[in-house]
Amino acid sequence: MSSNNVVKARSNFADRNPGSRSHYDEARKYMPGGQTRSVLTHAPFPLTFASGSGATLTDVDGHTYLDFLGDFTAGLLGHSERRVLDHVAEALTHNASVGGIHPAEATLAKLMCERFGLDRVRFTNSGTEANLLAMTTAVITTGRKKIMVLSGGYHGSVFYFASGNAPWNAPFDFVITPFNDEAAALQAITTHASTLAAVVVEPMLGSGGCIPASPQFLTSVFQAARNVGAVCIADEVMTSRHGSSGMMNMLGIEPDIAAYGKYIGGGFSFGAFGGKAQFMDMFDTSPESNRPSPVAHGGTFNNNLSSVTAGCKVLGEVFTADIAVAHTARGDEFRQAIAAVIARSGAPVSVTGFGSMMSLHALATPPVSPTDIANRDIELQELLFFGLLERGIYIAARGMVNLGLAHTDDQLAQFLDALAETLTTLN
Repeated sequence: MSSNNVVKARSNFADRNPGSRSHYDEARKYMPGGQTRSVLTHAPFPLTFASGSGATLTDVDGHTYLDFLGDFTAGLLGHSERRVLDHVAEALTHNASVGGIHPAEATLAKLMCERFGLDRVRFTNSGTEANLLAMTTAVITTGRKKIMVLSGGYHGSVFYFASGNAPWNAPFDFVITPFNDEAAALQAITTHASTLAAVVVEPMLGSGGCIPASPQFLTSVFQAARNVGAVCIADEVMTSRHGSSGMMNMLGIEPDIAAYGKYIGGGFSFGAFGGKAQFMDMFDTSPESNRPSPVAHGGTFNNNLSSVTAGCKVLGEVFTADIAVAHTARGDEFRQAIAAVIARSGAPVSVTGFGSMMSLHALATPPVSPTDIANRDIELQELLFFGLLERGIYIAARGMVNLGLAHTDDQLAQFLDALAETLTTLN
């Protein structure tokens, strides 16, 4: 693709969005890059949104978009889901910041344990914190230091492995092995057998391009890890939306500890980690535990009333196990429809994913590893993003697309039509 096309697309975008440009320029005076969430960065500047309703977003220039990003899976419910917001508003009329226990905390814990097959669970404020605590649990319980992760993985703002071990990552002793490469992973586990505290996996790379892991790969890696006494950790911050009990459960693979977040908070900040009692009970500081040296886990807002109350409504009513199963199937059907549109266009574009999470790639053949992602046509990827925006479809600049509960069949059809028109202009 010609770089002139990208320059023109950026210029058209800037001309259409003077309000967002103004907000961006002002924000850069006070925040590095004009925001506090780097993933939102793209040239020439990101959109600033003023409101959202259902499956739509409206920016400060008055343009309305169908939201097919869904806040990188956190916005599963759509915007302003009244059942959740009304439930939280009612709770806040009685209390706000509680320096103690409140009933919703145990209610949500029960819902999560029953839904995801956990013995115990603890709450945090983000998926990053959840993964941090899961890894810390493994280090303490095993007395070892090394954590094995997969290339292309992302486990939060301080666990970024798109290009090796990022310099801003938390200072764990990481061992990085290729994604979906069973032989390499098993060799790494053997090499570090005596020092390996944990293996951490995403059943599907989220930030890394919605590439599912092979069930055989995950099964072999977890079995080998357990054989050397390492803890098996699943990052299901994104993928717990799949099926009745998360993607790992759908694949028939049981972790020792799993991390959660995103949609469970119903739009409020949320994280949790949970799993087998033999690992989680190290945090039991109650007098009844009689543990000689329990591990303290503080956090002023771990059990904040808004997030926990929202979570109760999400798992208890809005996104039950049955709804999750149906939504996963609907996502698979939608992804297949996208693939069909791409095939008819003949454009060098592909789609990957699982259930209601997917990603568009400027690659003629669907990627199966992060190495493939690195070979995408960068200019074509950007033109695909801008082409969909011009037609009222909002996705991630990197190509991520997420199906939400609020999307109607007509809106799915609008996406497919917009994609077909965009692909025609790219040929």
